Amino acid sequence: QEKSSCLSAALFGEDCEISRDQLYELLKFAALGKCHSAAQPSWCRIYRQSHLAGVVVIVLPEMSQLHFYQFYLQFRHLRKVFRHRFTLTPSANFLASLYGEGANPKPQNTAQGLTSTSSKSSDLKCDPIFQKYGGKKRGLTSYILTSEELNKYDYPIKGSTRWKGYVCTGCDKQRTDSSPLFGLDCEMCLTAKGNEVTYVSLVDARGQCLLNELVKPQSEVVNYRTSFSGITEEMLLPVKTSLSDIQTRLKKILPRDAVLVGHSLNNDLQALEMIHPSVIDTSLLFARTGNRRFKLKFLARAVLGKEIQCEEMVGHDPAEDARTALELAQFFIEQGPAKVAELNLEMLLKAENLAEVSKKKDALQPQGCRVQQQLNEPPHLSKPCFLECLQVTGQKPLLLGRQELDSSGLCQSNLSTSNKQILQKALEDVPLSTFSIIQFSLGPENISSRLLAELCEKVGSKLTDMLTIYAGPFEENFRLKSVKKKFGKCGPIQCLTVVTETYQPYVCIQYEVLEAAQLAVESLNGAEVAGSCIKVQRPVTAAMLDCDVLIKELELDVENEGVIYVAGLKQSVTEKDLQEEFSQLKDLEMLFLPKDLQSAKHRNCCFLKFQKSQSAVDALEVINGWTLKGSKLRSRHALASGHLWRWIWQMNHSNGKQRGNIFYKKMQQLPDSEQDLKKKVKKLDNHIQKLYRSLQNNTLCVVLFPGVN
Repeated sequence: QEKSSCLSAALFGEDCEISRDQLYELLKFAALGKCHSAAQPSWCRIYRQSHLAGVVVIVLPEMSQLHFYQFYLQFRHLRKVFRHRFTLTPSANFLASLYGEGANPKPQNTAQGLTSTSSKSSDLKCDPIFQKYGGKKRGLTSYILTSEELNKYDYPIKGSTRWKGYVCTGCDKQRTDSSPLFGLDCEMCLTAKGNEVTYVSLVDARGQCLLNELVKPQSEVVNYRTSFSGITEEMLLPVKTSLSDIQTRLKKILPRDAVLVGHSLNNDLQALEMIHPSVIDTSLLFARTGNRRFKLKFLARAVLGKEIQCEEMVGHDPAEDARTALELAQFFIEQGPAKVAELNLEMLLKAENLAEVSKKKDALQPQGCRVQQQLNEPPHLSKPCFLECLQVTGQKPLLLGRQELDSSGLCQSNLSTSNKQILQKALEDVPLSTFSIIQFSLGPENISSRLLAELCEKVGSKLTDMLTIYAGPFEENFRLKSVKKKFGKCGPIQCLTVVTETYQPYVCIQYEVLEAAQLAVESLNGAEVAGSCIKVQRPVTAAMLDCDVLIKELELDVENEGVIYVAGLKQSVTEKDLQEEFSQLKDLEMLFLPKDLQSAKHRNCCFLKFQKSQSAVDALEVINGWTLKGSKLRSRHALASGHLWRWIWQMNHSNGKQRGNIFYKKMQQLPDSEQDLKKKVKKLDNHIQKLYRSLQNNTLCVVLFPGVN
């Protein structure tokens, strides 16, 4: 879950399962951007990764998906906050492999027995950015070039004879920290007159292009500089726009308090022959020692995690460059100079240069020499994980945990350390770190195979109970086919049996989805079916006494927000039919038609997700009673998300066994061990809530239930 979320992913049905490698992709890109070969995850997307304040991974090492379902009501805060949930595919030695094979970050021991590393580099104050701007965040006016700096860095200045004939933008209003930012970039060709502008791009603070136009040079072109400008003779032949046209348009577009942002913007303003008093120059903003400057391409990759000016492209894209410079300035202003200094850009550049030199050196060597060199070198046991990459860039990860995880090499501590102590340390240190791993533990006594087997049986039985309904009484000679048809309209039926132990026959119906069972209880209780007025109820067992509470909590779960269940579809109905039928529903975002995982045939139900909760409520009123291809539809709020739906299906089909009739199950008290476990889980939930509330906005927070095997 991201505070001020910028992560999107497909969440329905088949898309609810991810592998260890996919999770690794997400964490690596969130932590590093496109540096160190990190790419956008293949299964979801993080927008504006450079705006992430940090990544926090909370690990509950002994717990799995099973525990989440068993203690669903106890995980009250977790359910309320984390709307994106995925099943992790089984993986041996999960935690050790997740952070890179052989990865073994060396944490520091603290007085409390906790493991911790600080993200604050000891030589942060020596960084030129920190020395120039200090550590505190400032408004944008603090980064506008002064008149002395404009003169020093060769910017056109009003009143100077050198810039005689240059046009003023007319932006003469006092600037404030809320003044609008605009990104500007130009491409130039060499003409008989000198550098003349041939392409101009202007973007607003949201990155939208306000001006993106080719310009006809006044003099004859001597060199098009196509490899840099991307301009060719053919491109300029039909162009009629002159420099004066561009000057006029810029004066109209820019408000009087506009602040222009660009990379070495003095060259662009000189080519435009224009004077603007308020400028943020990103080549100077990201200061280096000795007045050297970082290239825009490097800053885009290192700070924003994006690739620009790619080799396969002919020339630069001025709109892309203008947008990049603007985003760099926005990042600097929003995150502050201390955060930028922590990126350790100088070290990153050195690492890139060394890698490039090594690559060129290898390319110059004969093939046989390279093979011999590889044979003589010691074998690489593993490639560095992204935690090690973070340490190279100065972003040291924070590790907090207990001794049980020694085997993974992630944390070391003494056994006396409690979850409460870990929480207190996390509240202090997490705000100082860009990547944190916090591990809470239930203790080894709660992960015995016997207890896990008991939990699995309890969860399986309870879900079976919730999927099961009893209907009756019926007449002795009733038609079972009529009952199946009536109850089948509520959703897919797993099995249907006649109960004969009673005075009059009843029918036990087990559905495949929770919504179907609940719909049957709500809509068919008291109805006339197969010639009898029947009662519809769930099994009465100790585990089912809180069923109504659980159903209500599932319905209110943020994961099911704006999602409704629709039943009564005919087998002949296709997904295209449904899209056409439901296209008139307001704010419909997604349609999911579940399929049998064995036969691949679609079920007689579907799920609809709406952008707004109220639109889902309105759709329920419209759909109930709706007729589609002669079949009457029924609908209600969704209860089971994709990962639970899949888990139920696997429980029902494991080893081909059915759980049978559990109506007369013996009432049992919970053992003391499970009662204690409930209390511990509730405390863990409170710890997660406290830690989550302390996080900065734009923090990516992931909670892992990896399980013991």
